[in-house]
Amino acid sequence: MSYELTIIEKPTYLQFVVSGENSRDTVARYMDDVMRECAERNFPRALVEERLQGPRLGTIDVFCLSAALSMRYIGALKSLAYVDVFAVGDTMKFAENVAVNRGFPARVFATVAAAEKWLGGEPPRGAPSDATLNGGKPPS
Repeated sequence: MSYELTIIEKPTYLQFVVSGENSRDTVARYMDDVMRECAERNFPRALVEERLQGPRLGTIDVFCLSAALSMRYIGALKSLAYVDVFAVGDTMKFAENVAVNRGFPARVFATVAAAEKWLGGEPPRGAPSDATLNGGKPPS
């Protein structure tokens, strides 16, 4: 299956908009591309806006993908915000639980705006943290 992946560089994260046909293979392939781009561009945070057409994946497919991808990429990102614009029911929340239970920092949102707000709370890439500015101590 083919898909199109658009990458938008934001100050604190990369945003990926993926469109095409919905399938296990498509999801696995575009997630490999997402992780590779984040590593190559040195972005530890990402937002995936999935716009795949066709029937939604079943629970078993979602479990298998979430488990395999979260284990493959554990430690690769500090945070991944995920929006499936055509999601139905609680399947994406289930995918989040599978990933988080394996130590992968993923969070599912109903809207891109909510995901952006969550990711926007992080300092820009390369900016010194409060601890660095405060001699290694947490801000008071």
